Amino acid sequence: MAGRTIVDMMETSAQRFADEVYLLEKPTDKYVGLTYRETQEKVHKFAAGLLALGIRKGDRISVISEGRSLWVVAELGIFYTGAINVPISVKINEVAELKFRLAHSGCRMVVVSRGQAPKVEAIKKDLPDLETLILLDGGETSPDEIGVDRLMAMGADWLKEHQEEFETTWRGVEENDPATLSYTSGTTADPKGIVLTHRNYTANVEQGAKMVEFDSTWTSLVILPWDHSFGHTVGLYIIMLRGAKLAAVQAGKSVMDTLRNIPENIQETKPHFLLSVPALASNFRKNIEKGIRQKGPRVERLFQMALKNAYAYIGEGWNRGQGTRALRKPLHAFYDRILFSKIREGFGGNLEFFIGGGAYLDIEMQRFFFAIGIPMYQGYGLTEAAPIISTNGPRAHKLGTSGKVVPDMDIRVCDEEGNDLPPGEKGEIVVRGENVMAGYWNNPTATAEALQDGWLYTGDLGYLDEDGYLYVLGRVKSLLISGNGEKYSPEGIEEAMVAGSPFIEQVMLHNDHDPYTVALIVPHRENLRDWLDGKKLSCLTEEGQDAALSLFQAEIDAFRKGGSREGMFETEWLPAAFAVLGEGFTEENRMLNSTLKVVRRRITEFYKNRLDHLYTPEGKNPFDRRNRTIVSRLEE
Repeated sequence: MAGRTIVDMMETSAQRFADEVYLLEKPTDKYVGLTYRETQEKVHKFAAGLLALGIRKGDRISVISEGRSLWVVAELGIFYTGAINVPISVKINEVAELKFRLAHSGCRMVVVSRGQAPKVEAIKKDLPDLETLILLDGGETSPDEIGVDRLMAMGADWLKEHQEEFETTWRGVEENDPATLSYTSGTTADPKGIVLTHRNYTANVEQGAKMVEFDSTWTSLVILPWDHSFGHTVGLYIIMLRGAKLAAVQAGKSVMDTLRNIPENIQETKPHFLLSVPALASNFRKNIEKGIRQKGPRVERLFQMALKNAYAYIGEGWNRGQGTRALRKPLHAFYDRILFSKIREGFGGNLEFFIGGGAYLDIEMQRFFFAIGIPMYQGYGLTEAAPIISTNGPRAHKLGTSGKVVPDMDIRVCDEEGNDLPPGEKGEIVVRGENVMAGYWNNPTATAEALQDGWLYTGDLGYLDEDGYLYVLGRVKSLLISGNGEKYSPEGIEEAMVAGSPFIEQVMLHNDHDPYTVALIVPHRENLRDWLDGKKLSCLTEEGQDAALSLFQAEIDAFRKGGSREGMFETEWLPAAFAVLGEGFTEENRMLNSTLKVVRRRITEFYKNRLDHLYTPEGKNPFDRRNRTIVSRLEE
């Protein structure tokens, strides 16, 4: 990379891959593409339009839009002026949250899609720094609004007279200049604005590109939010570095409509890799298993036999087919031809692998996707690290880990006093590298806590093994804490319960200095009703409720002594009681954040009465009246 800013990277890619398609989107009935050169031309016009409107280096502009080609054009246009993008999730619907981000960052402009514009219009009167709304879909109705077509026409005219000034401006962007200001989910207090510089991004792009290699012939459909750092760095900019193609999911009228477009869009774009988080991986797996069940008991038994053989053949990934495992290769090839290859066709036929991040991914889930021939290479990162810290990949992978640390990054695992711990011992993960953030926007106290002598204290618990693979156990603040003060990370148990049971959609464990651990369980309604129907039972009858609640208890007991999953976790941390919930954790009810992680504090506060009840003799009984009531409503 000649220069070390995102602007330099775009200019270099536009020269190297001029006529290759970079951006793909489906505005109506088919995908249309923009080449690297065409993207560059639009970016120049967009940036020039901003300069014509008076934007200067260091100004903040927010982009609030669904993923689309103009999202990338807008962000790059902002970068070319030396301004800072404040990307905001389209799923933020709370007025106070949106207003805080725009006010705290001091945004002068907001680039917004038609679907998101009403949110901003409703609060702009209370935002004195906000001067202009740039409408990606046109429809200006007031003097402080400008459509993107008019902005770019203005930019084209401005360039005719100011080409030299434009060149000087974008060449004046330096690697340590802020590029984005991204806000955390704010689950415990006001969200913090994470300042990532151009070099933070380009360093992480270089680091990530060395771990997972591909070329300009590849395509990815970026399903994850583009405003989030994972989708940002891997989905937008590693693809740019390689000259590959970035496809957007076709936007629907609602979030659910957009999600329903994903299967069709996968078939149309035929991606070579996809980005994933555990919740998305779980949905993919459950849809695959549902399709297998629909083909009848014979195919389902064959599928289970194929999985069992594949698990034995692949081992822990790094030892796939080694030693006596090689004897299973012919049978694995047979099952792959008649079963697994058909599943891969459902992902377009070109899919080589997933790159997983966002949260802990259960080893059973990793094994499943490895078995069907689409490995899910789990990684780990934080927005504060731009975000990639470690990852598995085709050349080095070990199931159950978050891979090896990326090149040019230092890592330590520390105890509570900050002392380094040897391999195998658990502590806080601490990292240092050029990808680590500049700090938190206008928050020196939080910056001083997170950054100490150049080291980023991640707040995550983990350890390194003797081979240098990183195990991430969860957030230090999310730990279960027993009555005697012992601590344990819940994410592994939660992921294993969801991945291993078709009847549990979501689960959250809780123990805050209590005598035992409890669980909040969100049932998979459709699968549970189908199971009861097969036994000629109903959620409305006492017998059906007994059966359903016994089923949930059996799913937990599978991890205890004598169970099918015995030994995976320490028994004392398994839930001794559970409450069945009638509503799932969603982004809409703010119990999931933008990367689909559970917001524990909010869930704990909302369900305080249910949690307290689980520590009573009545609540500890799985057949408690409250659980029966919720199960009876699952028929609705």
